[in-house]
Parts: sequence; structure tokens; C-alpha cells
Amino acid sequence: MSEHSIAARWQTLGDQRALIPYVTAGFPTAAVSRDVLRAVARAGADFVEVGVPFSDPLADGPTIQRTTQTALEQGMTAAGVLTLIREAALAVPVIIMTYLNPVLAYGVERFVADAHAAGAAGLILTDLPAGADAAVEAAVTRSPLALIRLVAPTTDDTRLAAAVSGATGFVYLISRLGVTGARDQIPVDLEQHVRRVRAATTLPIAVGFGIGTPAQAAAAARYADGVVVGSALMDAVTQGGAQAAERLVGELAAAVHA
Repeated sequence: MSEHSIAARWQTLGDQRALIPYVTAGFPTAAVSRDVLRAVARAGADFVEVGVPFSDPLADGPTIQRTTQTALEQGMTAAGVLTLIREAALAVPVIIMTYLNPVLAYGVERFVADAHAAGAAGLILTDLPAGADAAVEAAVTRSPLALIRLVAPTTDDTRLAAAVSGATGFVYLISRLGVTGARDQIPVDLEQHVRRVRAATTLPIAVGFGIGTPAQAAAAARYADGVVVGSALMDAVTQGGAQAAERLVGELAAAVHA
């Protein structure tokens, strides 16, 4: 799959919103993780984010940190993540979400080439602000992978314009400050933030961080083009494996697509 598969998926969706579940690669084992990837795609995911385990996940809350640590203890590596994506062979676009260090250790040019060969369509580098490393950004933009940008509610208009100018695929809007993790409700000012980002780009906007229930997903989908759910899904995997993940994603997909 390539960046074009992401654009094609959005085009197929039309006015329907997208559900984007996040899965920590290798949790609780590589085999179960592969089953979870297939289960969430089967249950109605429009895209799937696959997280690369990293030893210092600064942007992540307790759930993702715990699943990351378990995956690392199980021996999951950046190369293992690419193998997992290849083996899962999903029919929906796969987006790799990672911190920069694993990519640098692997080799940037090699990573983007191998990620594309494995079937990935896009890349999110969570701790690489736009313009911080032109060489890394150029390596991604030269590849078939979409370079998906993260923007925050506190991103000012000047910075926002710079962040989205080189983005492809879609823009990932962090719904609130702080780390990942399910919350009791979506932010009351979410609509305002989505509108501000929409004024700066023609790309679809997906919202993540803190969304965990079908009701919250439906509320976020009233404003954004896509909804990302991670911690709640990984909690479901912890409790009931791939079956629990499939059940939750089915409920989330019904809420978002409605």
C-alpha cells in the first residue's frame, strides 16, 4: 500500500467518518498482536495505527506504556513490527506510529523503504516537530509513505500553517494536552480546535488522545473526519485478547460511521 491508498480510503468514505484504532505491536505477544490487527480490520476499522514499542514513550499514558514495556520484554523491535505488518496483510491502510529513535537506529532511508515493502501506507513520528530535521522529513516525503503530522490545541496559527504545509494523508489533532489515555468526556472546545485546523489545510482531520467509548467516538465524529482510539482498545486486549478488541472496535465503528 502507498500514500495513495490513504487518499483512496478517504475518498471511499465520502461524508462518513473514519475509525482509526491504535495497536501496540507485539502486545501481549507477536502472535496475539497479529490476531488483534486482523480482528480490528475485520470489525470495521478504516485505517489501523501500529505502534512501534520504544523504551521512553514520553507522550504515552499508563496503558500504552505498559503495553509497550510488555512488547519490548517479548523482544519486539522495529524490524519485528514490519514483519508483523507484512504477516497481518490488512486490507485497510496501515499507519506506523513511532518515536524517532527507533527509526534512526534502523536507518531512516532503510526504514521507510522496508515499511512500504511491508505494506505500510503512512508514518507518524510523534516526537519530530515539523522542520526539526529536514533530512528525515525529506526521506519520508520522497518515499511512498504519507507523512502524517501531529498538531496540538496549543499550536498557534503560524506554527499550524508550517506543520500542515508538508503533511500528507491526514492531520492528527491531539484532542487535549497531556499523555494518551481514556478520559471521561471529550474536550468541550474540540469543535473550535477542529475548525481552526480545517481552516489551515484541505487534508482530513483525525482526532485522538482520550477517546475510549462509542459515545465519545460519536461525539468527536460530529466535528472531525476521523477518530483514533488507542488506550481503551489496548485495555480491551489486556482483558480479553483479540475477541474483546474485535467487539469494542465493532461498537466504535458503528458509532463513528453513524
